[in-house]
Amino acid sequence: MSKEKVIVGMSGGVDSSVAAALLKEEGYEVIGVTMKIWDGGIISKEGAHHACYGPGEEEDIKDAQKVAEILGIPFHIVDLKQEYKTDVLDYSSHEYLSGRTPNPCIRCNQRVKFGAMVKKIYDSGIEFDYFATGHYSRLEYDKVQHRYLLKKGKDLKKDQSYFLYSLSQGQLGHTLFPIGDYTKEEVKKIARDSELGINDKPESQDFITGGYSFLFNKVKRSGPILNKQGKVLGRHKGIPFYTIGQRKGLGISNGERLYVTAIDPERNAIVVGTKEDLLGDKLIASNLNWIAIKKFEKSIKVKAKIRYRHKEAEVEVIPWDKEKIYVKFREPQMAITPGQAIVFYDGDIVVGGGVIEKWI
Repeated sequence: MSKEKVIVGMSGGVDSSVAAALLKEEGYEVIGVTMKIWDGGIISKEGAHHACYGPGEEEDIKDAQKVAEILGIPFHIVDLKQEYKTDVLDYSSHEYLSGRTPNPCIRCNQRVKFGAMVKKIYDSGIEFDYFATGHYSRLEYDKVQHRYLLKKGKDLKKDQSYFLYSLSQGQLGHTLFPIGDYTKEEVKKIARDSELGINDKPESQDFITGGYSFLFNKVKRSGPILNKQGKVLGRHKGIPFYTIGQRKGLGISNGERLYVTAIDPERNAIVVGTKEDLLGDKLIASNLNWIAIKKFEKSIKVKAKIRYRHKEAEVEVIPWDKEKIYVKFREPQMAITPGQAIVFYDGDIVVGGGVIEKWI
C-alpha cells in the first residue's frame, strides 16, 4: 500500500517546520512548498519588522529549504506574486480606501495559501492527498452532519482558528493541522530535539514589512477630523491610516481623550469621540461562511470574536437577508470595526463567520 502524500506549506518558521517533521514521522510522504509573494517592489521603510511580505522573504525561503534538506523531503517554490497582489494587496488597499479595516491574513488563507497555491501545485502535476500547514487549529469529521469541523488548537493562547473561518468544506476535507494538538512550548521542544536549526527564529508580526503605507502613496489625501457635532478639530493624513478605536497619532489636543469612532470616505473625514462613543451591541455582517452548519436559517446563540485578540462575547445571530446576518451582543462591545471578521464559536468549534459591514 502506497503512503499518503502531503504537501506542507513551509514558511521557514518553527511551526510549519515541525508540522512537516511530525508528518514524516507519522509515515506520510511529505513534500515541502513555499510561496513566493514579494515582487521586489519598494515598500515603506517605517520600522524593520519581519513580515510575510517584504525582503525578508528570501531568508524565509532559504530557511524552509534548509529544513526540507534536513528532513530529506522534496522542496518546491511556488510563484504567487500576481495572486497575492490581486487577492490580498489590491483587496486590502480598496478596503482601507473605503474606510474599512481588513484582515489580510484571513484573505490570504482563503484565496492564496489554501486556494491559489494548492491549485498551482496540482496543476503542475504534483500529486498529493492532503495540504498541511503549521496553524494551531484542529479538524474533526462529524459523521452525523457529514461535515468537517474546524476547532480551536490545544494551545488557546496560540489558537489560529479565527484566521481560518472562511475555508470551505472542500478545503477542510483535504487539510491537516499537525501541530493543533500541541502547545507552542511543545512545538519548540520538538524543533530543538529534531535539530531543525530554526527553534530560536522569531515569529513574523505583520503582513507587510514596515507597514502598508506604500499601498497609498499615490492616493494620500488629507481631510478634516470632526467631532460628532461636525466641528473641525484638525486634519488627518489620509483615511487609510486610521481605524475604529484608534487614539494615538490623531494630532489633536482636547480636554478629554478622543478616539476614532467613524471613518467617512464620502466626506474624506475622520470622526472622533469619547471611549463611550465606541460602545455598540449590534452589527450587520456579510460574506458569510458556515462550517459547523450546512445552512443558516434560524437564530442561534453562540459566542463571537470581533478581532483575533478580542475576548469571546455572547451573541444571538439572526438571519437578516440572503447574504447578511444581524448580530446582537449580550453586553456592549468596544470598537466594532467594519472590514474585520466576526467569528462564531460553540465551545471550541468554529460555527462560521463573516465580515463586519457596520455596527448599529
